[in-house]
Amino acid sequence: MVSRLALSMGVLSLALTVSCGQSSSDGQTPRGSEPNWWTEAGPGTDLPSSPKDAARFLTQASFAPTENEMTGLSFAGFDAWFDHQRGVPSSLERPRLEALAAQGMDVYQLQRVELWWDHAVNGEDQLRQRVAFALSELLVVSDQMGKLRNAAFGLAEFYDILTRHSLGNFRDLIEEVTKSPVMGMYLSHLRNRRGDPANFTSPDENYARELMQLFTIGLVELGVDGTPLLDMNGAEIPSYEQRDVEELARVLTGWTFANSSTFFNGDEDFVTPMESWDDYHDFGAKTLLGGHLIPAGLTPDEDLDAALDIIFANQNLGPFLSIRLIQRLVTSNPSPAYVARVASVFNDDGAGVRGNLGAVVKAILMDTEARTGHLKAPNEYGKLREPLIRLAGLWRTFDAKAVTGNYDYWNPQLQMGQAPLRSPSVFNFFDPEYTAPGPIRNAGLVSPEFQINTHQLTTTVCNELYERIYGAYPGFPDADANTVTLHLEDELAAAADPGALLDHLELYLMPGGMTSGMRSMLEAHLSSTPMVTGDMPPGMRRVLDGIFLIVTSPEGSVQR
Repeated sequence: MVSRLALSMGVLSLALTVSCGQSSSDGQTPRGSEPNWWTEAGPGTDLPSSPKDAARFLTQASFAPTENEMTGLSFAGFDAWFDHQRGVPSSLERPRLEALAAQGMDVYQLQRVELWWDHAVNGEDQLRQRVAFALSELLVVSDQMGKLRNAAFGLAEFYDILTRHSLGNFRDLIEEVTKSPVMGMYLSHLRNRRGDPANFTSPDENYARELMQLFTIGLVELGVDGTPLLDMNGAEIPSYEQRDVEELARVLTGWTFANSSTFFNGDEDFVTPMESWDDYHDFGAKTLLGGHLIPAGLTPDEDLDAALDIIFANQNLGPFLSIRLIQRLVTSNPSPAYVARVASVFNDDGAGVRGNLGAVVKAILMDTEARTGHLKAPNEYGKLREPLIRLAGLWRTFDAKAVTGNYDYWNPQLQMGQAPLRSPSVFNFFDPEYTAPGPIRNAGLVSPEFQINTHQLTTTVCNELYERIYGAYPGFPDADANTVTLHLEDELAAAADPGALLDHLELYLMPGGMTSGMRSMLEAHLSSTPMVTGDMPPGMRRVLDGIFLIVTSPEGSVQR
């Protein structure tokens, strides 16, 4: 295997003389020992322009670059990488939870969160996992709702829906999300029944409103480039009206738990898609979004199919979804031209297919703005790294593992303000249009992740990263079987040369580049740090300081 240190020095000769299964000096399996997928693909021609280009791409397309992925991408090229990611099986949560239950274990949300860490850090299907996490912040459910706190299998299945469809068709995804009993409970269209004018009742409008406002088309009409369309008076045009919410709520009547003995009571199955009951459905005609008629007399399933088809065909969906995914994967402030290019792929993937998320994601990641935007617009390009992504990336890059194989960080929201499927509301952890006061707002830019970057969270995240770095090196005296330990052999090999160590750490931890001022300060600090410090192995203090100072610095906290 070509070492990550060799890559960081710019050596791209990918001699595939692999020494697999060898143990390192700390008793761990060497980093980068996962399957070499690229050997079957063969050498490609669409290669990254440099090691930093490869690392930047993997920072956007996965939870972090690794030795193995850097090697494969630099040998087989981008197309082969995408082909591999589309073909690799999905890492799913519910089957693994069911396997634990079959062993007699009680299963709670903590095991679900543990599996999320495992898949983010070790999953071979990195593109699916990264897009699924992005989708989980768009199509939001949360285990903080009382009725869902104990529904670990249901929440796991919901996340698996996002994973399975992350590179599939958005129409299929939104239908499965709509029929999910977890979503049905969270946004209250489960057990929704037709209105009764005589008793002054009407269907619940919660999911109908959020399906349009938050999940698919947004509040105002958009051009293909994501900019709002204006009426003759220069005002933004609403994308839907209250009447549309009411009509869609009527569509969403008659759904309850699968295999329930009664509509309102009976067993609560949070895993199986909801089933429809004709007795509680509104069979009248409905009109949606600009006069699209859904005729009377359709079954609940037919009504739902018709309504979702209307929403799926809406002109707003392509640009709305494109902006949200670009923000989560690449940059908070994509140009209108970038949005238009991606939205056009959503509208037609080149084969006449609308809603192909695999094609959309590839268009996002391979767009010229994704690949070179940090060079052309350095003051506007990039995004603040989310706390969960920062820690998952640290663990992935340094192949962190515990002796038990578990990642028992069950409540990261306490220190990091986030946990998978644990947002405080349907509006996610942060607003995609939030803009931090000061220079960002003055420049007319948005900065979604800054909404949770409070003074308190900044402190707790730094403290947590400190513990996960300085308390997790190989040979740490207070480590136990549950300590998630970092592999650091490549870094230790470079520790005697602070410049080489910084080249190496910069490539993997901030491949968008660090300023000369930051580099000068770091190099001065590392040079003044003795190679032998206390009981640490030689060079370890330099390595740990370099990692910690980069990942907690203002520059290192921004993905470029």
